[in-house]
Amino acid sequence: MPRRARCYIAGLPYHVIQRCNNREASFIEPKDYPFYLELWRQTGKRYKVQLLH
Repeated sequence: MPRRARCYIAGLPYHVIQRCNNREASFIEPKDYPFYLELWRQTGKRYKVQLLH
């Protein structure tokens, strides 16, 4: 049975979690984490959303 579609309401905060399958590491190399954060910053600017870390 498929999940129901999520409802997003403008102006409300949303909690986003980064997880990997089977408790594997999300970031293998130390340089991967800053790169990931930079992608989030760019995405936030592109879609005009505020990202807090």
